[in-house]
Amino acid sequence: MLDYRTTVHTGQGFQYQHRHWQNTLKEHHVFQSMLRKATCLDNAAMESFFHIMKVEVMDENFKTKTALIEAMNEWIDFYNHRRIKTKLDGKSPVKYRELTVQKAA
Repeated sequence: MLDYRTTVHTGQGFQYQHRHWQNTLKEHHVFQSMLRKATCLDNAAMESFFHIMKVEVMDENFKTKTALIEAMNEWIDFYNHRRIKTKLDGKSPVKYRELTVQKAA
């Protein structure tokens, strides 16, 4: 068991309200948090992230769960460190955050 409280924050989709999901969280001592109703814009950034990931990664047919997890981890690293975003002045999310923190210091 972890020394700190772990929380999973999700939308209110049926899969997150399913008894099996909720029991799994309880078994692992994970606290469940959900978005409020009718607040889709609260989660817009993550919805966009997962949409891009589905389009760019999930198009492939993976033979094993391990291969899928590896592909997702590689893509997340690429997204955070090398994929430039116009909204972030042509920088990757990590680089943009580094520069923002430097300016604020």
